[in-house]
This record gives sequence, C-alpha cells and structure tokens, in this order.
Amino acid sequence: MTIVENHEPIESLGVNSVMQSTAYQCIASGKEYIRIGDIIVALYGEKESFASYILQKNGIKKIDVLKYISHGVSLVPKNSETSLKSFEPEAYLEAYQFDDDFDYDYEFEDDAEDDSDSSKSDFLQHFTIELTEKARKGKIDPLIGREDILERTIQVLSRRLKNNPIHVGDPGVGKTAITEGLAKMIVEDKVPKTLKGSKIYYLDMGSMLAGTKYRGDFEDRIKKVLNEIQNQPKAIVYIDEIHTIVGAGAVSDGAMDASNIIKPFLTQGTLRFIGSTTYEEYKKYFEKDRALSRRFQKIDVPEPSVEDTVKILKGLKDRYEEYHKVKYTESSLRLAAELSAKYIQDRHLPDKAIDVIDETGAYVRLQAKDEDKVITVKSKDIERTVSSIAKIPIQSVSRDEISRLKNLDVKLKSAIFGQDNAIDTVVQAIKRSRAGFNENEKPVASLLFVGPTGLVRLSLQGSCPRFSTFLF
Repeated sequence: MTIVENHEPIESLGVNSVMQSTAYQCIASGKEYIRIGDIIVALYGEKESFASYILQKNGIKKIDVLKYISHGVSLVPKNSETSLKSFEPEAYLEAYQFDDDFDYDYEFEDDAEDDSDSSKSDFLQHFTIELTEKARKGKIDPLIGREDILERTIQVLSRRLKNNPIHVGDPGVGKTAITEGLAKMIVEDKVPKTLKGSKIYYLDMGSMLAGTKYRGDFEDRIKKVLNEIQNQPKAIVYIDEIHTIVGAGAVSDGAMDASNIIKPFLTQGTLRFIGSTTYEEYKKYFEKDRALSRRFQKIDVPEPSVEDTVKILKGLKDRYEEYHKVKYTESSLRLAAELSAKYIQDRHLPDKAIDVIDETGAYVRLQAKDEDKVITVKSKDIERTVSSIAKIPIQSVSRDEISRLKNLDVKLKSAIFGQDNAIDTVVQAIKRSRAGFNENEKPVASLLFVGPTGLVRLSLQGSCPRFSTFLF
C-alpha cells in the first residue's frame, strides 16, 4: 500500500503481485477461499516490502507459517508472550518511528481464550481426548464386571518399568470400555495410591497423520504431543488399535515410524501407555516387532458369557431407557443376550447384544404414536431385531419353535409315507442342534438323500423347512 496525504491507502503493484501469488497458491492446493494465512505466505515473495521485513525481523519464517496453516497448531505454547494478546501497536510505532496520527486500529476476537487460563497446549487439544475429563462430565458408560482384567491392568500400571498394559481380544468384547472404566475409577477415587490423580489421554492417530504433507512433519508432531503429555502429572496415554503405530508416518522402508518414536518413552518408564488391539492384528503387526512388544504386558480380554452379558445389559439399560424413552424388562434383556449369541455369528458379545437392545429401542420409539409415553419392549420386538440383523426369518428366532419341534416327526410322517427312518434321522439332527449340542459355527447336519428315481427325496427336503421353520 502507498500512503498519500489523506491517509487513504491505494492499490499498488505490490498489492496486485501479492494477491495474484495468493490466488495461484490457492488454486494449486485446491482451496475454494483465500484466507489471511495464504496472504501472509505470499508476502514472503515480496522481498523488499515492509510486511516481509516485519515478519523476518521477528524471526517468523515461511515454513513456520506453512506448518501453522497445514496443521492448525502453533509452534509456541498458548501461554507464550508472543501471542496476539500481548501485541502492542504503540511499541511498533515507537520502534519504527511512525507518525503519531498513524491509524493502528487493530481488532481482535473478543471471545478468544484467555491464555493465562489454559494449562494445555494446542497439541493436546487437537490430537488427544482426556478420558478422565469425559468421565468427570458423565460422558462414559459404566463398566460392568471385568474386575479381574481391571485388577491386572492396575497392577501393570503400578510397575516401575515396563508398566504398559495392552488389551488383546476380539472386536466388540469391550477392550476400550476397560480403559474408560479405569478412567471412571480414577475420577471416583477408587484406585490405589499409585494411580490417584492420574489423567488418561486418548491419542488419536488419525488426527496425528492428517495434514502431514512434508517429510518429518509427523515425527515432529508426535514428539511434541508426547512431550506435552509427559509434562502433565501422572499422565497415561491410551492408543486404540495400537498396531497402527507400526509403520505410521513412514514414507519409505528405512524411515522412522510412530513405534520407533514411542520406544524411548517406553524404555524410560516415565510415561505409561495403554494399548488395545485384536488377536489377528497383534500377531500380524505387533508381535513381529519384538523390541516393541516386550515393553508391553499382554492382557487377554475374552468374550463374556451370556450370563455376564445379561449383567452388562442390566447395568447399561438405564441410559438406553432414558435415551429411547422405553422400558426394558429383565426377560427382554436376557432374550437379547441369548438370541444375539445364537444367531449373530459374525460379531461378539457384549457388543452385538448392546446393539440389539439399542436398535430395538429405536424401532419401538419410532413405531409409537404417543411420543411422550414410555413403552415397554416386548420379546417379539427383540426377536424382530435379531431377525433383521441376522437376516433370517423371524419364525426361526421365535421362542414358540419348541412347540413346533415337539411334533415335527409326526407332521413329517403324516405328509410323507414310507420314509420313517429318514424322517427320524432328520428330526433327531434338528432337535440335537436346537438343544445346543452342535457348534455354532458349524451346520446343523450334512444329509445326503440317496435313492432311485421316483422316491420322495425332494418332498422330504421341501417339507423340513415348511414344518420346522428351520434354515435348509
């Protein structure tokens, strides 16, 4: 800008050059809008401009501005004296000898955070979630059961070295819930003295990787985050799907990934980690890195039984009743656990049972005519949900199937004559399966009907599903 006598700025060649350069940069990077940060970057192209001189005079490099734009994280802590709130226009007027009537009417956001009130850096706010704070606000569901696993986790965390537990189990068995339950116990002061006052930070690896365009960006970011967490008193880092740290951030075979960056913190023992992963991923990625896996203490998290799942559902039902405005009876909760364990084979308890009561509550509420009335969830509603999830006929999950199976052989023999031995074999296999003697992942029976042309092989095959409502 050029200042004339009336102090009204006019457009100059330098302004046009900066704006054109900014536009080219935004188009090349696929941005739809030009923001102030893009203009600041373009100012560095004008070497002889006053704005470029001010930036360089204060030690602000172009790469620093680019990192701030791409990552959204400041290079200095929020309580630094170089924040915008500490900027004083009078000091610049005196230093650069502007006229007294120079207009320096700068405006800052009134709702900006007070730096002195914040003890956390931008890194913790952007890349971590404090689970203990969530528990303090009541945003974490209670942990039902799992006392033995919690006790083992606390025992490992209380060690002097190698105090890093890793929960390994099938998807949906409640690995994350264990860490959340520990955070709730810390808030409620139900932990030993070694863990009192601790804070658990959930490290979001997806956010850590997002926006790391240049080599070294990820390494620099994760180091700063871990250093900030280490500065917090009694801090614990929780990494879900911890196998993702193997190879995370590496752009070539010889590059350093997240696991190699974390190893020094594991060795020192000053910063404790909690991880969770599945058996498959643990064996495929984590176990192969012996230097990494030996610093963690493996804790197996088995799938709970149907009885334990019923207890978990009873502990969680209040929250789902409040959300859906429904009422779950004890029989409906038990039915949800039993049917989900029997028919939903691609998932695990208690996750699939919780999904059943959640979806059933949503279905019952949507079907209700009176939105304010509290509705009781019935057995048929649970059966309908299981049938929908498992993609099988609702008759197959209905409890009145016992009465059908009782007289199945009589009905088949009344429809098909002269094949009593074959009918008895088929009925025996079906009843044995329904009694629970077969393995869930295997078929009920493999039957081969053999005989000359003209017999009733096809009739028997067609009558079985018609009378038994079973899947053939």
